[in-house]
Amino acid sequence: MLTHLDARNQPQMVDVGAKAITRRTAHAVATVSLPPELARLIAGDEIQSKKGPVFQTAILAGIMGAKKTSDLIPLCHPLPLDDCKIQIETRPPASDGSADVLIHARATTHGKTGVEMEALTAASIAALTLYDMGKAVSHGIVIRDLRLLEKTGGKSDYHAP
Repeated sequence: MLTHLDARNQPQMVDVGAKAITRRTAHAVATVSLPPELARLIAGDEIQSKKGPVFQTAILAGIMGAKKTSDLIPLCHPLPLDDCKIQIETRPPASDGSADVLIHARATTHGKTGVEMEALTAASIAALTLYDMGKAVSHGIVIRDLRLLEKTGGKSDYHAP
């Protein structure tokens, strides 16, 4: 049963009024594949561009995205985030010179509903920012595998297999 539909299959916001306030956490990840010409620009876990430091800008954008999740996704409850952290991990280049970048987003709140959407939004906005800043070098950037790795709090925890 989809919780965002009422008995007449019309959209509704889920009523969380009776739920207990608990600590909620979520960890999401997105993979960004960089073509060789962009992967070559990675130095010291950062890409410098004419627009500025790419990874640092993506981190800031991801945090801002997490804070705006309820403005971007209909029916999401606005949540006061206790914390949001973005970590960018570069993988060694492949034999063809391309490289993957993993964007990890972790969000925490004390509330009546989970922060999965905030973590997923943070990872996706950080990935889109990396694309935006890298497209001057190559449009061959691929964003893939956006997924939830873990969530805790509420009625059940989740850990990706």
